[in-house]
Amino acid sequence: MAFRGIGGGPSRKGRGGTSGGGVGRGGLAGPVSRSGVAIHPSCGAMACAFRRSIASQLSRVLDLPPENLIKSISAVPISKKEEVADFQLSVHSVLESSSDHSKPDIQAQARKLAEKTVLQQVFEDGGKYGLKSELFSGLPQKKVLVEFSSPNVAKKFHVGHLRSTIIGNFIANLKEALGHQVTRINYFGDWGMQFGLLGTGFQLFGYEEKLQSNPLQHLFEVYVQVNKEAADDENVEKSAREFFHRLEAGDKQALSLWQKFRDLSIKEYVQIYKRLGVHFDEYSGESFYREKYREVLRLLDKKGLLQRTKKGTAIVDLSGKGDPSLSCTVMRSDGTSLYATRDLAAAIDRMNKYNFDSMIYVTDKGQQNHFHQVFQILRLMGYEWAERCQHVPFGVVQGMKTRRGEVTFLEDVINETRSRMLENMAFSKTTKDLENPHEIAERVGLAALIIQDFKGYLLSDYKFNWDRVFQSRGDTGVFLQYTHARLSSLEETFECGHLGNINAACLQDPQSVSILQHLLRYDEVLYKSSQDLQPRHIVSYLLTLSHLTAVAHKTLYIKGRLPEVAEARLHLFRAVRSVLANGMKLLGITPVSRM
Repeated sequence: MAFRGIGGGPSRKGRGGTSGGGVGRGGLAGPVSRSGVAIHPSCGAMACAFRRSIASQLSRVLDLPPENLIKSISAVPISKKEEVADFQLSVHSVLESSSDHSKPDIQAQARKLAEKTVLQQVFEDGGKYGLKSELFSGLPQKKVLVEFSSPNVAKKFHVGHLRSTIIGNFIANLKEALGHQVTRINYFGDWGMQFGLLGTGFQLFGYEEKLQSNPLQHLFEVYVQVNKEAADDENVEKSAREFFHRLEAGDKQALSLWQKFRDLSIKEYVQIYKRLGVHFDEYSGESFYREKYREVLRLLDKKGLLQRTKKGTAIVDLSGKGDPSLSCTVMRSDGTSLYATRDLAAAIDRMNKYNFDSMIYVTDKGQQNHFHQVFQILRLMGYEWAERCQHVPFGVVQGMKTRRGEVTFLEDVINETRSRMLENMAFSKTTKDLENPHEIAERVGLAALIIQDFKGYLLSDYKFNWDRVFQSRGDTGVFLQYTHARLSSLEETFECGHLGNINAACLQDPQSVSILQHLLRYDEVLYKSSQDLQPRHIVSYLLTLSHLTAVAHKTLYIKGRLPEVAEARLHLFRAVRSVLANGMKLLGITPVSRM
């Protein structure tokens, strides 16, 4: 069943509906067509209220609870290229089964609902607009753990960790917005054989003065050098294994050096997170489980899951048939732990500590098999809560190199975005004198990075393009920031009166109607992202909203217009800015008011 809105000419074929003649802009259509009920969306009927009414009517016809129908009802997206809107709500499963006697009731409901305005809902709900929708009704509040970022200690924050950081931050933001109790965990790679190499390398090539002045850069240089030496000299590799063995055995000298590397690393990481606008509730690391992994091995052995190979390693057979290709190694021959063993210990510990309903790991897709094995082992150990663990994988970014050359450290990339944005702002005719140009440039630059990253499927690889990402008129984060800044300036220039004084008849032009209808869809977009944890739905929505606003800004003048017209348009633009800001914050972007 389709509920068609206004259109100036032939209407386009919408989801679940049929093509046909448009409904005139003068008001409600006369006869009700077989495809549904027409409404006048310039009045801004709230999507949630309209959806509830339709579900209520259909539930009586189909003898189904309204809750079973609400999530099947959606609004047709507004195209940024179309000047005339076409509003449609569809119920795919009942297209053929709806009966004619329900239509008069729905028509009456549509007239009543058309009196309500989307603007009122936007301002009443504020930051919760879209989140109070029926789509989220009955949503149980859960304890959600999100593990993300997780750089390797004693190494410079590589740009490869940018995706984990911003994707994990988005997921945590979204879950919190939906009312869940979220714990953000940064699980440092601060243990393992790499510290054997680093410890040995520092003893051979390290300098205390360089470590204090530029710790991560010096450790990076040491790590590169010791790897080269280990490739040519077996004694170096042997020393590295011995150093890590001393670490796991609790040797004080080895632990003291490791602790120094860890503390200096975290101090530098915290500064980068501050620049990214990201925070964590818990800083953890593999080192925390350097003892607890032994308990995991004991449990595996007790359940008959632990097997020894001829080489002396301990494995878990995941095939159940002795297939060595489907096994997971959980202990080296020298008794030291592995990545998988420590992750098993961490998962068990977190369940004991938080009793979580959901735990989400955000890492690159290269670790899909690792997490598949970890979750499978947990299930074999009898932990039914393993089903609550989820891995959100993401693809690889290519081409994110700075003008300094081959460097791909995150700090260099952030500095590069700020530098390029400052250059763009200096040459822009619209840029005003700013009190804090460096801060604004960094915020806009980060928005450019985030939107470029979030436009497609997270699992997809993509090639980064410095020139394209900073375009101010394309589908970029710069364009979103520019739109928000322009609307903020508009609010500063003109004062809005009381919302109750709005004359809805002043918002019947195609541009206003398109924006109003697009605002109606925000809850559906949030719902899609909440289901698949993909930010692209919100990104696409905000970009379309910004394009619609850019068109409207050229024609819907405020200065010199009648007071009631100016007031209605001001509130329209104010609502757009509010929703735009809400969406950007969910994505991890701090909106700017000037640029």
